[in-house]
Amino acid sequence: MMHGVKNMKRHLDYPQCSVYEHIRQKAEQYGKACAVEYFGRRISFSELIREIDRTACALTAAGVKKGDSVSICLPNVPQAIFLFYAVSKIGAVSNMIHPLSAEDEIIRDIRLTKSRFIFALDMIGDKLEKVAARTELDLAVTVSPADGMSALMKAGYFLKSLKEHTPRSSFMSWKSFLSMGDSESADLPQNDGKADDCAAILYSGGTTGKPKGIMLTNLNFNALALQSIDACGCLTKGDRVLSVMPVFHGFGLGVCIHTVLTFGGTAVILPKFNVKEFDKLIFKYRPNVIAGVPAIYEAMLRSKGFQGQSLDFIKCVISGGDSLAANTKIKLNEMLRSHGCKCTVREGYGLTECVTGSCLTPDGCTISETCGLPYADTDYRIVDPETGKDVPAGETGEIVLSGPTVMKGYYHEPEETAQTLRMDTGGKIWLHTGDLGYQDEQGYVYFRQRLKRMIVSNGYNIYPQNIENVISSHAQVAMCAVVGVPDAQRGQIAKAYVMLRGACSEEKMRTELMHLMKKSVAAYAIPKEIVFVNSFPKTLVGKIAYNELIAEG
Repeated sequence: MMHGVKNMKRHLDYPQCSVYEHIRQKAEQYGKACAVEYFGRRISFSELIREIDRTACALTAAGVKKGDSVSICLPNVPQAIFLFYAVSKIGAVSNMIHPLSAEDEIIRDIRLTKSRFIFALDMIGDKLEKVAARTELDLAVTVSPADGMSALMKAGYFLKSLKEHTPRSSFMSWKSFLSMGDSESADLPQNDGKADDCAAILYSGGTTGKPKGIMLTNLNFNALALQSIDACGCLTKGDRVLSVMPVFHGFGLGVCIHTVLTFGGTAVILPKFNVKEFDKLIFKYRPNVIAGVPAIYEAMLRSKGFQGQSLDFIKCVISGGDSLAANTKIKLNEMLRSHGCKCTVREGYGLTECVTGSCLTPDGCTISETCGLPYADTDYRIVDPETGKDVPAGETGEIVLSGPTVMKGYYHEPEETAQTLRMDTGGKIWLHTGDLGYQDEQGYVYFRQRLKRMIVSNGYNIYPQNIENVISSHAQVAMCAVVGVPDAQRGQIAKAYVMLRGACSEEKMRTELMHLMKKSVAAYAIPKEIVFVNSFPKTLVGKIAYNELIAEG
């Protein structure tokens, strides 16, 4: 679908069941096909469901019941996948925690959900000891990245671990945990998960405020899977997806795992991902689909590992999680084309409050600024943030959306939930995203920035995203961020932080960037200061932590 063609309204039939039941049905359909690949181990759909059922037996033996919170503090390892679906089978809730979270953050998430069960990476055993001492856990299990590897890879892993360091843990091992459900008296639990039950709690990234627990239902995940497949239009059984986005992130869990399993693809997972080695992973695993955040694609452009190599096996490239600079998108498309890849990068927009993406650019879309057309059964409106009334096409306002992926609410945050989920006079729930953007007459969505990032200077509204796009258009700029800092006379002024691609004169760059902005940015919006940095503070999900830049002043 090209620009100028209106978005066709589509309706999909969504599975009214738990995510476990949905994947169980897929396992019957795909059988021996490979569902998950992990360090040489290929797990078929049939084996996957057996491992999930075995995990569910062990969870039941450990005392997990419907409605309980089970904390999963793991990277992309098979056990995280087994647990997510096994917890759903019981009708419990997966409390997804980043394993690199600080001690106090893990404790906060455990206490918030009253979780009595935790599965954590063995590498954080020392931190888990402190967490256990300050919480009321009934069960703590540590998982080694080697637990899910093939025998050959496992031997190599332990050899390397001995050379580096051996994780210390006094907690139950994954193997011992599974044995709890292997006894003859252990019964396979009934499938107690329902479509409207909360399947998982994911946490907002905290780019502009404190993280919140987001309650996502079984229907949310199932709907996202069907919508994503429909929007992509090219995903088929057997396609390999390099699933580097983490399972504790909506993009990773919802798209790179649940969606991939839904269409019968293979999720190639890794517990540790180094963006600088992305080129090696691509040629090692030869994925048909790549889904990632802008930082991955920035690394692809900087890498020399693609020289002389063909990328003709890639048929879909998706960017989400943050805005992809227009300049980066153009360069990436040129790079893909020069290496025999027939597709172009497709950008989406979404947020964890609707699992992840809710719109996507169609294949062949030539508009560099848009983030696409809304998914099936998803309605978008652009409203005045003050009055809540719709604004005309092309005019900037707050993005609000409604559809089957919209969250149940924020966990134990009734006031925040009421502000974010609002019912109209017709009884329809609208998610107020807190993001600014606009929609053209053809229905294409354009993201501008977070509402909380808008800078008000002398009564003028300044949109950092616009300034960032101008700065990023310079060939020497790798990444940039514009924030508002206090000013005695104007209230706020814009300040730019810039990371360069290579060594060059900062004074020369400052002059060139100011010249560039004078041509494309209103005088009142031009940053009064440009600071060059080697890196940016990031949230645990890899986004720029704008609040930390603002705090630096």
